[in-house]
Amino acid sequence: TLDLTCRRTPCFAKFSEMEEMVNMEAEINEVQPLLFSAYTQHFNTWSMTRGSTLQFYFIGKKCKILQDMNRHLEAILKEKRDLRKRLIEHRCQESLPIEATYHKCIVELLTEAVTFIEKLESHLQSVRNIPQIPHMMNNMDATLSKTEVLMTELEKLTEQVLKWEELQKEVYSN
Repeated sequence: TLDLTCRRTPCFAKFSEMEEMVNMEAEINEVQPLLFSAYTQHFNTWSMTRGSTLQFYFIGKKCKILQDMNRHLEAILKEKRDLRKRLIEHRCQESLPIEATYHKCIVELLTEAVTFIEKLESHLQSVRNIPQIPHMMNNMDATLSKTEVLMTELEKLTEQVLKWEELQKEVYSN
């Protein structure tokens, strides 16, 4: 009966609630650094994974570009080999027969073709110089005017030298 009649006083009830709150805060404070540590580990792992994923992406792009370049270079080398092979092969059997009456014309044509090919570089250089002709003409005009000025000065100097020579002759004769 004493146990039944015994009631808890509001003072101790409040005390037990406070004790529970303190225990909960202690648990929270105890778990919080673990949660923070787990969060930072997760973030670090995520950022490393993201970085390596980006690296793999860029490496994959670079690898694809290199493969494309490699295929292009292989095609060029194959074409170069084929071209060399074709140039080395003799084409005598593949040429068209020419009638004997045209042999002289063909020989003349070939000699003209050879001379044209020999002079081709000079012809190309002449064609390349065509756009520069107005500039060259201006330079020639300027050079011509300078030459004329120098000629007049030379004539004056020549006259002065001749006068001086005459004066010297007169001085020596006197």
